[in-house]
Amino acid sequence: MTKILYFIIIVTFMDTFVQLPIISPFAVELGAGEVMAGLIVGIYSFSNMFGNIIGGYGVDRLGRKRVLLFAMFFVFFLLLGYPLVTTDGQLLALRFVHGLFGGILIPASFAIVGDLTRRRNGEASMAYTGAAIGIAAIAGPAIGGIVAARSEIYYVFLFVAALFLIAFFLGWKFVPVTLPEEKKESSAREGFGALLKNKTLWQASGAAFALMVSNGTLAFALPFQVESFGFPSSLAGVFLSVFGITALVIFITPLNRIYRVYSPLLLAAGGLGIIGVALVVLSFTGSAVWTVVLMIMYGIGFAFLFPSMNEMIARSSEDSERGKAYGIFYAFFSLGVVAGSSGAGILERWTGVPFLITGGFMIAVGAALVVSGKASRRSF
Repeated sequence: MTKILYFIIIVTFMDTFVQLPIISPFAVELGAGEVMAGLIVGIYSFSNMFGNIIGGYGVDRLGRKRVLLFAMFFVFFLLLGYPLVTTDGQLLALRFVHGLFGGILIPASFAIVGDLTRRRNGEASMAYTGAAIGIAAIAGPAIGGIVAARSEIYYVFLFVAALFLIAFFLGWKFVPVTLPEEKKESSAREGFGALLKNKTLWQASGAAFALMVSNGTLAFALPFQVESFGFPSSLAGVFLSVFGITALVIFITPLNRIYRVYSPLLLAAGGLGIIGVALVVLSFTGSAVWTVVLMIMYGIGFAFLFPSMNEMIARSSEDSERGKAYGIFYAFFSLGVVAGSSGAGILERWTGVPFLITGGFMIAVGAALVVSGKASRRSF
């Protein structure tokens, strides 16, 4: 059953990652200009934020499994709609709705994992969740690019739709109901009010925002860095895969014992600091070898940070509010994606050193977590 949950998480994030190499060309193929193509790419993450909040409330009010299956069902049919799109305007509208329902999936799946983690006191579960996302991040773009290169772009969407259909039936058959009826009634009475006072939630959300800003900066600026080494910009994907593989190794090997030894807040702050230092040094390096080393360092920071943030949410939220907590958390995640991809371009134009500024920002957020943790030592 737990393995099925991880499979559902892989499919959920595969939906996002598999489309990365093909959405822009698909939009241009339909007649979109550069601005419209950029809007089509970004609108998914933008509507994700609203889906995260709606899904977070829904999974506490209606139940985790019900909302998860509802969202998977609609995403399946939305994916079938891509081959029917004939204009860039239709693609923009479809991407908005797709991002909305894709955003609903995230708090539903993570609330179930969080429920089971709390009951079993298994901090390493969040590491395996991170591994599931890592697998999607590594395999998704490769699959999308290969399928699109060997056949029509439409087949990419049909492939992901087939995965969702499988995940839907597995979820319907095996995923447990983890929220009792009395907890749903409690959730309806509480709303979001209590979460606004949850310090740990805001610590984790700030860390999530910072992480995705760094990812956006890396995705934008690394291809230009790779070109400066005399390599084609397309090789940036190889460098990016290094940090994903590094994180995956930590997630699935005995190294994941660190999640049991150290507190989530301490690991999150350390991860932000490691990523920040890697980006600062990356701003000054002029070597492909050093770039690989720094991507390994980035992957270590990511591995420290991602499961720890999710564990902070699971620990600090009650059953009746966990869905809303994950909804808020992943809304900041999505906001970071939007801010990172757009902000990196602005920083490049205004300063020419996006890695340096973003790295400093990461270090500052990590330091803020340490300071806030000292004010509430139970977090350490």
